[in-house]
Amino acid sequence: MILILVNEIIEQLKKLTLFEASELVKQIEQIFGVETSNISSVPIAIEPSIDQQIETKQDTFDVILESIPGEEDKSKRLAIFRILREVTLLGLKEAKELTNSLPKMIKESISKQQAEDIQIQLQNVGAVVKIQ
Repeated sequence: MILILVNEIIEQLKKLTLFEASELVKQIEQIFGVETSNISSVPIAIEPSIDQQIETKQDTFDVILESIPGEEDKSKRLAIFRILREVTLLGLKEAKELTNSLPKMIKESISKQQAEDIQIQLQNVGAVVKIQ
């Protein structure tokens, strides 16, 4: 019975506005002779923000192709197309079309090691690659 009563009170407290809660505290101080302003604050552990949690727990990465050498450097471009075909399983035409509007995500949600391997392969033939 007491538990039900306590739960009902808590539900009612949840519905109070900030002003009503302030008035409630004032009346509790007067009626019970307590003073809430003298209560020292206890330090609490602050949880890391969501961004910090994501940073520390990130286990999947995206590989973004930022730019590739121009038309004048055909051998490097062909090498990049070959790597893109291998990494993305695209055909030659699709790999070439992918590079027409950069930056583009070429691989997503992969391990850090896989992302770094792809980045190194592409950078070795002149591409600019970013890992997120």
